[in-house]
Amino acid sequence: MNTNVSNSLENTKFHLRSDLHVVRKIWHIGTGLIGLMAYYKSGVEHILMAKILMAIAVCGFLIDFSRLRVKAINKVVIFFMKPFMREHEKNSMSGFPFYALGVSLALFFFSEKLAILAILFLVFSDPISSYFGILYGKDKILPNKSLQGTVAGYLTCYSVTLVYSLFYVEPSVEVLVFAMFGGLIGAISELLSELVDDNLTIPVVSGLGLTALNLFIPLF
Repeated sequence: MNTNVSNSLENTKFHLRSDLHVVRKIWHIGTGLIGLMAYYKSGVEHILMAKILMAIAVCGFLIDFSRLRVKAINKVVIFFMKPFMREHEKNSMSGFPFYALGVSLALFFFSEKLAILAILFLVFSDPISSYFGILYGKDKILPNKSLQGTVAGYLTCYSVTLVYSLFYVEPSVEVLVFAMFGGLIGAISELLSELVDDNLTIPVVSGLGLTALNLFIPLF
């Protein structure tokens, strides 16, 4: 990488958390759906897939640790990931290894159907709640969370749960109630990303909540 390109990368301003950053949101949804399609097409058992994703997460963390300590590696990573990175990720951990880790842990610890539902929350709720929160988030309930974004996240998780459930069971009042509480679980898991990366909290916390919910309303 020549000096001019290196200097250009160092001086480039990347998107902030408060920016709409539509390309990143499309990337988030697109890669998630492609990953789920590849998983179903492969026929790989879900525990084996969890192990594969765990290995990918470890590699991701190692790359991030390396690039944050070796400037030349960081420049290469930034060069290729520039359209999807945020400003703070230039010199801190990126979301990718947390994404792989969160999906891996969901597949490890929860039943396959509930794990996939929790992963779908991650795929759709995270970017959609962020989109509406940035555009319309007037009422803050946490420093980086708004009422409007949280409502969008709830409606997204509710809709995903409803549609997903109907692939497995007949329409019923139980399905509606499960979807209502599923939406709440997804919204809460997204709010907890104030403490830990949302790529980790959403699939893990949602998977835990959905597992508990399924004990009371056994759909899966």
